[in-house]
Amino acid sequence: MASPDPYATLGVSRDASDAEIKRAFRKLARKYHPDRNPEDNAAEAKFKEVQAAYETIGDAAKRQEYDQKKRMENMFGGSGRSPFGGGMGGGFEDLIGQMFGGQQQNPFQQRRRPAQPQAKGTDVHVSVDIDFEKAKAGGDVQFKAQRLKVGANNVASKVYQNFRIKLKPGVEHGTVKRLKQQGNEHPQGIAGDLHVTIRIDAGEGRRWENGIIIQEIAIPYSTMMLGGKVKIELPNGKSGLLKVAENSQPGDRRRMSGAGYNGGDIDLEFILVELDELSPEQKAAIEALQNLGL
Repeated sequence: MASPDPYATLGVSRDASDAEIKRAFRKLARKYHPDRNPEDNAAEAKFKEVQAAYETIGDAAKRQEYDQKKRMENMFGGSGRSPFGGGMGGGFEDLIGQMFGGQQQNPFQQRRRPAQPQAKGTDVHVSVDIDFEKAKAGGDVQFKAQRLKVGANNVASKVYQNFRIKLKPGVEHGTVKRLKQQGNEHPQGIAGDLHVTIRIDAGEGRRWENGIIIQEIAIPYSTMMLGGKVKIELPNGKSGLLKVAENSQPGDRRRMSGAGYNGGDIDLEFILVELDELSPEQKAAIEALQNLGL
């Protein structure tokens, strides 16, 4: 039975920043914590599932290993193909070639066999998180990546290596930069490439979705039903009052053009204000609404 997708469990996209994953975990752990759900077996099971997901991708190094493993499974059907890349085996024609010096044409062939491509190690994919300020300013970014290096007797070992890339000001979320031959090494060929995906942390209460920032707007239930205004602060630093229409629902969205990163759009998504506990007055008001069928 396949293990649950940790990204789906935490409700985040695969290009979510590490900070976004941590925020999602904190929110779900708080929601399903046994202390808040006594004697609720379903909530306890969900809490354990959320914990397991965070243990898988909550740490940057573990997340890189998980993503690389899933990428290899998707590419090669879970065959466990060597991370060194192309095959190393030989056949009858190779044996004949060796017998005749390795460079001469096989006398049993009518035509020269096409040259085989040089063996190459597999590519490595990593992601680097930056904040809005760094994304806007650009410049050098340093990071570490895990790769295979071939040592004595062609023995490969995992190493963490420091790298540096230069970003243009206003780099886009999801930009991929390639560092040639900085991936996994091959004992009989050249190293693969290192692909670096730039992730821009959208910040607290925000996330990326299909290249657009989604910002959660917490709205009291009374304002959802009766309409009103709530204060908002946008990624571009501007703040103001957002008009909420009557009978709005959690999940409703309002798009604002040019208010996102680099002048892009942003979707404001309505969510209900969460209260840890109710005051006696609030509880009495809710009980009165309950008696009225609301």
